[in-house]
Amino acid sequence: METAYKIDTENNRIELLDNRFYEFNGQLYPSVTTILDAYPKGPAFYEWLKIAGDKADEIRDQFGKRGSVVHNLTEQYDNGFPVSLMSDNGPLYTSLEWAMFERYIEFSTRFKADILGIELNYASEVLRFGGTLDRVIKLNGKLILIDIKTSNYLHNHFWLQMAAYVKLFEEKNSGQKIDQIAILWLNAKTRTEGKKDDIQGIGWQLKFGEKSIDEYYELFQAVHKLWLIEFGSLKPKNQIYQLKHQKNGTEKK
Repeated sequence: METAYKIDTENNRIELLDNRFYEFNGQLYPSVTTILDAYPKGPAFYEWLKIAGDKADEIRDQFGKRGSVVHNLTEQYDNGFPVSLMSDNGPLYTSLEWAMFERYIEFSTRFKADILGIELNYASEVLRFGGTLDRVIKLNGKLILIDIKTSNYLHNHFWLQMAAYVKLFEEKNSGQKIDQIAILWLNAKTRTEGKKDDIQGIGWQLKFGEKSIDEYYELFQAVHKLWLIEFGSLKPKNQIYQLKHQKNGTEKK
């Protein structure tokens, strides 16, 4: 989830890469989430936009930062690194960020899934898109692709996103078939551990798609076609900066 970049020390520059695009064999392909910008937002979104007003971008950025922080914490944990709330100067994370991470720990501890893939970055010249898959796990004998969400609501297009990720995974891992897609929602409204077969706890829930993967992917293909018509000429906006600066005549001896 960290910013992608290229460092060129010879020319003293760093290039921050536009995370809306993935590179494969020298070609650039839009991310799945970028394509889904063309998915209809619905009346609820525009009502929220009207209420949020000038603060809409600020709220969006706050939610995005929270999601990135929680993803990074879970990635460090699953890769076996120690994760600490505190530094010498106090807490490193907000109470909500840490609470969501604790919910992820509860899921991992209680259900003990085998993690087969962490933050898998794929792009396809056949499918013409790319994406980052949060987790591929084996749970109860099934291969499940999981996306970690920290949002207040689960939007319909999330399932289209995951269906597209399935196609990326299966193309890159010939012979492996994803059985199910699920969203690990770390900001759920659940107040109990649910019934016997539920995979949930207080404030989190593993939700499975109601439609088949192929049904969701068919919808994604329709959105992809619309995106190519409307935004197919969109190019990445990479940012290039110098690695360091120094005024002339101020060199220290």
